[in-house]
Amino acid sequence: MKNILKITGVAAGLLLSVGCSEDFLEKEPSQFLTAGQIAEAAEVNPDVVAGTMTGIYALTIETGTGGTTNHDDFGHKGYDIYGDMLSGDLALSVSTYGWYRSDITEFQALQDFTSTRNYMPWRYYYRIIRSANTVIDALGGNDAEPELEENKYILGQAKAMRAHSYFYLAQYFQKSYNPSEEILPIYDDLEDQNGPKVPASEIYGLIDSDLESAISLLDGFDRSGKNQINKEVAQGIKAYVEGAKGNWQAVFDLTEAAITNGGFSIMTAEEVLGGFGDLNTSGWMWGIDLTIDNDLGLVSWWGQMDYYTYSYAWAGDAKAIDAGLYAEIPEDDVRKSQFAAPAGAYTDLMPINKFYDEARVIGGQAPVTTDYVYMRIAEMYLLHAEAAANLGNEAVAISTLKTLLDQRIDDSSYVDGLSGQALLDEIYLQTRIELWGEGKSYLALKRNEETVVRGANHLSFVGEPIPYNDERLTFEIPESEIQNNPAINSQND
Repeated sequence: MKNILKITGVAAGLLLSVGCSEDFLEKEPSQFLTAGQIAEAAEVNPDVVAGTMTGIYALTIETGTGGTTNHDDFGHKGYDIYGDMLSGDLALSVSTYGWYRSDITEFQALQDFTSTRNYMPWRYYYRIIRSANTVIDALGGNDAEPELEENKYILGQAKAMRAHSYFYLAQYFQKSYNPSEEILPIYDDLEDQNGPKVPASEIYGLIDSDLESAISLLDGFDRSGKNQINKEVAQGIKAYVEGAKGNWQAVFDLTEAAITNGGFSIMTAEEVLGGFGDLNTSGWMWGIDLTIDNDLGLVSWWGQMDYYTYSYAWAGDAKAIDAGLYAEIPEDDVRKSQFAAPAGAYTDLMPINKFYDEARVIGGQAPVTTDYVYMRIAEMYLLHAEAAANLGNEAVAISTLKTLLDQRIDDSSYVDGLSGQALLDEIYLQTRIELWGEGKSYLALKRNEETVVRGANHLSFVGEPIPYNDERLTFEIPESEIQNNPAINSQND
């Protein structure tokens, strides 16, 4: 049995329940709890607010949280796929059922504000924000300092989740970081509705404030499982945020702290070929432990990515590493073996040795019980190296990068001879290889201001250079928001 707090449908129902007192957890879901109801219930049963926070984590894996019945609507990992495809590193190499083809890989949704694919990430992340606001308000609001240690830790998690959601909204709905550009409405309490777009500086200001508070509140938190955000995970989220703004000293300090204090170890060569299905893996910092109770199957990240799960990746919508990126992986790199070698087969370059159900029955896993990964310590090493290189501390950048590469290749000494842009390019390449399929490629593309050039195994736009700030890589404010929010009547630039 995994030593982890299970995320189940019951937990998700805590955000959708009515009632309090000792029978609270036995209530059937019916409607959203108000902050007042949670606060009142918590006076009788302090576990209520904790259960509500657990419900927020459950929303990250729920199907339909983007407001649709689409089979690509399954929470945060669904938008990881969007980002990986937009980055060009994840290729839709065979398309039988059409998921992702026109709207994402051919950019149609990103140029049409009426598309549901614009609505889905908008609706999902703002739903997480509203849920986090419910918890924050119940615990006294943005400036609260809870007396109870348990409530302090819950407040820290809620603020981190709100910041995480605003960060992804800012990344998906703004071409490039411009502090003065008005990009999103900001809601930091439950009273706010139908707000106008505010400058990116205000969005990032709230993100920064939330994460600084979360890091402080979570100091000393001994979490019950990796499904919960702890101090090091909050530091990791903030490192991504500061990297998007180019604040490299902050990135360096945050990743240094996470590496030094978190107790995580880089996944071994054996582990990176081990399926990526167990949250207990020492290199995983944050994720979700999936069980049969979650009732995930056809509509899931595993279903869309894993050849060994009964769903689309097996049945006709193949997801593969970009052929150009695969060609850049050295033959002695263990990560090359994560992918099926090109042989003229359906499985060419699919991640059949990276992401797989342990039973390895083709199209077999149903329901899904392999876990979701949200953050790994390898990300902190790569961001640490990137920050050091940008700060001109190339010796540290090289040392940090080699610490990771020594687990992946026979001889990492070639890195010693790199400097300047060549070193930054190598760190970017290693980020793409190490984190392929984990939802980080889009963030790295924008952070490094790179250009996408799709390899030959994509179905469209092969060989066309597409810069990071191309409008085709940025979502439109959805039609429903413009129609229903009188304070918003225009798209972002």
